[in-house]
Amino acid sequence: MHYIPGEVYHIYNRGNNQQRIFFSDKNYAFFLQKIHKQLSPACEMLCWCLMPNHFHLLVMATANGCAERPSFGGKPMQEFSYQLGMLLSSYSQAINKQNGTTGSLFQQKTKAKCVSGQAALSVPTPWSYLITCMHYIHQNPVKANLVKKLEDWPYSSFRQLTGADHFLICNEKLLWALSGYGSFSFYADSYGVLDEEMLKKIW
Repeated sequence: MHYIPGEVYHIYNRGNNQQRIFFSDKNYAFFLQKIHKQLSPACEMLCWCLMPNHFHLLVMATANGCAERPSFGGKPMQEFSYQLGMLLSSYSQAINKQNGTTGSLFQQKTKAKCVSGQAALSVPTPWSYLITCMHYIHQNPVKANLVKKLEDWPYSSFRQLTGADHFLICNEKLLWALSGYGSFSFYADSYGVLDEEMLKKIW
């Protein structure tokens, strides 16, 4: 994926062979710390959700994150791609050490889908693609029967965006500007049934 500044992307990956990637609260916290340290300087984080065997991120690409790193004999890589790769690699090493295992923790390729710009031209309103993706990400724990309410899952941005948590990774001001939401209207719509045809477009 070649990232373009100002465009919004749905980033996701899962455990290799659908294995777990988070085994304890400490694992979730460690992954979030790495997101804050490594990804935040290379993108604008809009929302996220960490599940036992996969994760979702919704990010806006920035000029810094789209800049190419110097290459030493290999193909130049954009800063965001490099930092995401480093995050997953270092997290995998930590989990392998914790569990006494070896091999790949994540699937080989992290997937990214643009949900703005040209990708959004076929949908009814300019940002409905992004909004559907945002609600889909937050609804994951309920759909998986891990919790009954979105706010009961501690490992997603839903709690920050509704004022229940203060682990401030997301750029709320930017998300509200893009989506047209405020925290109250966002909560009211978050439990809505998502359009099946629209869902097909976020993968």
